[in-house]
Amino acid sequence: MASVPFDQMDGFIWMNGEFVKWTDAKIHVLTHGLHYASAVFEGERAYGGEIFKLTDHSERLHESARLLGFKIPYSVAEIDDACRTLLKKQGFQDAYVRPIAWRGSEQMGVSAQNSRINCAIAIWQWPSYFDPAQKLKGIRLDLAEWRRPDPRTAPSKSKAAGLYMICTMSKHAAEAKGYADAMMLDWRGQVAEATGANIFFVKDGKIHTPTPDCFLDGITRRTVIGLAKDRGFEVIERTIMPEELEAIMPEELEGFQQCFLTGTAAEVTPVSEIGPSRFEVGEIAKTLMNDYSAAVQPKHAIAAE
Repeated sequence: MASVPFDQMDGFIWMNGEFVKWTDAKIHVLTHGLHYASAVFEGERAYGGEIFKLTDHSERLHESARLLGFKIPYSVAEIDDACRTLLKKQGFQDAYVRPIAWRGSEQMGVSAQNSRINCAIAIWQWPSYFDPAQKLKGIRLDLAEWRRPDPRTAPSKSKAAGLYMICTMSKHAAEAKGYADAMMLDWRGQVAEATGANIFFVKDGKIHTPTPDCFLDGITRRTVIGLAKDRGFEVIERTIMPEELEAIMPEELEGFQQCFLTGTAAEVTPVSEIGPSRFEVGEIAKTLMNDYSAAVQPKHAIAAE
């Protein structure tokens, strides 16, 4: 993570169509997005000077805003171009990219139709989301107290800022106990995801993952499913109950052998523990970790090897 506060870093931020000095990219304390969580964002990574699945992310940013009832005043192509230009302006090859859009300070209250829709992009260097040494051994997950809400109570298909409040609370609680992260259930008690990454399990050579009906169907998730299918692995999207994770089960419900997370920040990260359940860092998880690393490398970098 950054050694200085994020508001004191060097460089530039693209904000409402202009490149401004990093320390000058400010909003007012009475901004609607701050008070009422009317903000959507993306998390992207650049590898070798190219942003992986950039247009997919920009399109999802627009869709997230639509689900929250506002329209971003910059097209997908304009946001793509701003991200690429800012990456070069920052002088980074490998970096984290954060576009965000939010309602401004023109109107304060639950109703804010007259507020300006703002958009900004920041890019900074960010190492592995999880400790690299722990990642190779498999990270440990706690069982979160908070659950993913019913999609009738929250816009679960939007990458909306407000949906991450319970993720922060769950991750803080897990880290206080010595875990790297936490696995969240949904409102029905079914396995959902980690606090900022999708989750997969392996049993008898088949890959199982929860159906994303109340949490984000991650771009990395879809990428890894594609990589797994390219390898000939069967990928089963279905309801997964927490009881299936247990190591000691009746024969018909014998537990999973492997587990891994996927996400822009997490990439592909093996899991060794979830509460009382234990998993091996097996060949399928290792293979997909390597395949994803190869997939994100720019074509010109691969050709030069």
